[in-house]
Amino acid sequence: MIERQSGMSEGNVQSLQGITLVGGGDPKLDDIRILIDLAPTLIAADGGANTCAKHGLSPLAAIGDFDSLTSQTRTALPETRFIHVPEQDSTDFEKCLTRISAPFILGTGFTSSRLDHTFAAMSALVKHNGPPVIILGAKDIVFAAPERIALDLPAGTRFSLFPMTQVSGRSTGLKWPLDGLNLDPMGTISTSNETLGRVTLDFSATGCLVILPREHLTTALESLIG
Repeated sequence: MIERQSGMSEGNVQSLQGITLVGGGDPKLDDIRILIDLAPTLIAADGGANTCAKHGLSPLAAIGDFDSLTSQTRTALPETRFIHVPEQDSTDFEKCLTRISAPFILGTGFTSSRLDHTFAAMSALVKHNGPPVIILGAKDIVFAAPERIALDLPAGTRFSLFPMTQVSGRSTGLKWPLDGLNLDPMGTISTSNETLGRVTLDFSATGCLVILPREHLTTALESLIG
C-alpha cells in the first residue's frame, strides 16, 4: 500500500499518507510503531536509517549527508532509496523537511540524544513552512503552533508554550491566560501551564512551540490537520 501511495522523484519524497520520520537519536522501536500506525510511510533522517535497519524496518527513503550512516545500513537498503544532500548549512532534520511532500510528518529520534541536536530540531520546527510536524519524545510531544489552533484537551493537562522568537497572543482554556503577555525566549515564557478544558490559541505570528504530554499526540494531530 505504501508503494502505491508514496514515491520518490528528483531527490524528493511524495506521499498521500502521513510520514513517520526516524532520526538518529536512538528512538525506541515501540515509538516508531506508534507513529507508523498514524503515518504509514517510513522515512529515515541520516543515522535514523541505522535504527531502521537494526529493527528490520525498510524506509522508503533515507535523507541526509550520511555522516552517521554505517556500512551495514548502506548494504541493507537499495541504493536508489538514498537521497544524499552533502551541504552543511542545514541539519539532516531540515534536509528531510524540505524534501518531503505529505499531509503531515511525525518524528521520533530527534530529542533523545544530544542537546545540540534537540535545540536544532526545535529551531527547524518553527522555521518550517510546510505540512504540520510533531516530534514525539520520551514524555512529551512538541510542535510549532500555527497562528490559530484549538485543542480538545481534558482539564488538568500540563500545557507548555515556549517562544522561539518574540510573539504575543490570546488564549482560552488555560489556567494562566496569554492575554496581555509578550512572550520572548529572553523574557516571559509560558511553561508548566494547565488546561481548564478546551484550549484555543490566537497568536500575532508563528514562532512558538507547544509542548504536551505524549498521550495527546492524536488530539494534537487532529487539531493541526483539521
